[in-house]
Amino acid sequence: MPKTLLLIGTRKGLFLIEGEDRRDWTVRGPFCEGWPIYHAIHDPESGTIYAAAASEWHGAGVWRSGDLGESWELSSEGLSYEDDGGLKLSKVSGLTAAHGRLLAGAESVGIFESRDGGGAWSLLSTLEGQPGSESWNDPGSQPPGHLGVPAILPDAGDPKHLWAIVQGYGIFETTDDGETWTPRNKGLRADWPLENPEVGYCVHKLVRSPVDPERFYQQNHVGMHRSDDGGHSWTEITEGLPTEFGFAAAAHPHDRDTFYVIPLDPGHGRCMPEGQAAVWRTRDAGSKWERLDRGLPERDAHLGVLREGMAIDAHDSPGLYFGTSTGQVFASTDEGVSWDEIASYLPGISSVEVATVA
Repeated sequence: MPKTLLLIGTRKGLFLIEGEDRRDWTVRGPFCEGWPIYHAIHDPESGTIYAAAASEWHGAGVWRSGDLGESWELSSEGLSYEDDGGLKLSKVSGLTAAHGRLLAGAESVGIFESRDGGGAWSLLSTLEGQPGSESWNDPGSQPPGHLGVPAILPDAGDPKHLWAIVQGYGIFETTDDGETWTPRNKGLRADWPLENPEVGYCVHKLVRSPVDPERFYQQNHVGMHRSDDGGHSWTEITEGLPTEFGFAAAAHPHDRDTFYVIPLDPGHGRCMPEGQAAVWRTRDAGSKWERLDRGLPERDAHLGVLREGMAIDAHDSPGLYFGTSTGQVFASTDEGVSWDEIASYLPGISSVEVATVA
């Protein structure tokens, strides 16, 4: 019987949580020798697990396992900016597998690719020449813990078509595999001065509907937004949510109008408002929102969830999963209506991904 596999990236290694019939969960790990893991994915084409890592002691690299965690290998060959004007690779922050290759977003801002399963890497693009590129690698222009390119979205139908987030600057689209890029931030809001209205927007999480390629959603530093034209323009849909701030978000696998988000207090704490845990859902593309909290902590739950901290599976009744900055993992098998805590006392969680494996 197929199993549900959760990949949990934490500040102290990768953990794997397995469940038969999305129940009776068991935890394995930590893996990757306890390195901080920013993002981990499962490639369904090869069955390989990849984990983006960065250590203050050992540098940055990508761990990989071809046997669901039984053995691991660290790959960093070619992950460098040796010939690119003083850029330094401090971390690999986001991974994407599609069309037979692996893409890695990095800090300093750049995208690397591997066509041999993470064995060797080459630089695909630094997005040089884009609005904002003259300053986005300047330490004085970066927030603490800067991630560079934390996310890359592929187009399932076109290997040369990608979207990338540059932290603090916004979304960029390429249709020629990184040769040229176009900012895609029209309609977004910023509560700070902008030197160039094309960029300067703090996009935390970008997701695309699996059933409508024109429908995108994003959780921004200042608001939730929807696009109906492939990201070319954006409409804010924040009204009805308890705050305009958050990181994690997920799109329903079968319904273009259903979308999930976890709002957080926008202050320095960045925890769930009033210590009451909840996930919020819209079923009408953001016209109305509903609070989903059955089974979640009702008080003193000062939980944070980071940008890659929520995932959704593709079952007929999708399961939702999220991990917190204080090490809890929660799961729902009824589209978020009710929740169970399936793991506790893990290190702070950076990412949650879900896969179905044999």
